[in-house]
Amino acid sequence: MDMGIVLHALASAGYALLTALAWRAVSLHPETRTGLVERLGLALVLVAHGCAVQQAMLGDGHLRLGFALGISAALLLGLIVYWAESLWVAIDGLRLWLMPLGAVGTLVVVLFPEGRVIAHADSGWLRVHLALSMAAYSMITIASLHALLMASADRRLHDISASAPPERGHAARVYARLLDAVPPLLVLERLLFRLIWIGFVLLTLAVITGIVISLSLSGVVLPLDHKTIFTLLSWMTFGTLLLGREVWGWRGRIALRWTLVGFAFLLLAYTGTRFVLEFILKK
Repeated sequence: MDMGIVLHALASAGYALLTALAWRAVSLHPETRTGLVERLGLALVLVAHGCAVQQAMLGDGHLRLGFALGISAALLLGLIVYWAESLWVAIDGLRLWLMPLGAVGTLVVVLFPEGRVIAHADSGWLRVHLALSMAAYSMITIASLHALLMASADRRLHDISASAPPERGHAARVYARLLDAVPPLLVLERLLFRLIWIGFVLLTLAVITGIVISLSLSGVVLPLDHKTIFTLLSWMTFGTLLLGREVWGWRGRIALRWTLVGFAFLLLAYTGTRFVLEFILKK
């Protein structure tokens, strides 16, 4: 069996175990911080996840990419950022959301290991461009999931009434407990813009290296295909959002909408296309 698949299965099991531990801790003590054992456990799972991505991408001597592998790599980098942030900022409640995503994202590679070999992979510039593109996509993906979480937390905050809440079903109580465990909205908003800034810088560098590669291979600045157009639309969307934040103080729901629009453009630029090619057209 392919080592990349084995390691992805191992990482998925690790994330599932961390999900169970996090849920148990929050159920007993909603305000509890992540313990040392749990934090070290996540570090070990991240190492296994990183080895899994490396094996799946480069294990056979070729550079291989695919829809499922792109999701896995994006979640890996995002979870590394979360782990580093959690050392200084009290964002422990986010683990209840991110650990299940890690489990599902790594399991997807086990179920759909298909990918394609990238041409011209011996080019140093291409490898740099792909690494930057993957990192940018990762940051923006996590920022978008973060924005959805903020929107849910904001809606719950506005829906809480002064009267006693009515009886709710089990699913509703679980969802409410998940939202109760997340950090305050101001902390989430600071983290959101930090992710967006990192993603925007990486996306800018990815566009620049893409121009270098395009000039060397075809002699044109950038090919006017759907991937280039949607990538540039995403870059302009996030650039406008960050400008609006600095100049006009954009925040809250405006920032969330712009984040999701920028992510949608980036999704159309790569992942949506790869999904159609690999799972619908079988190419």
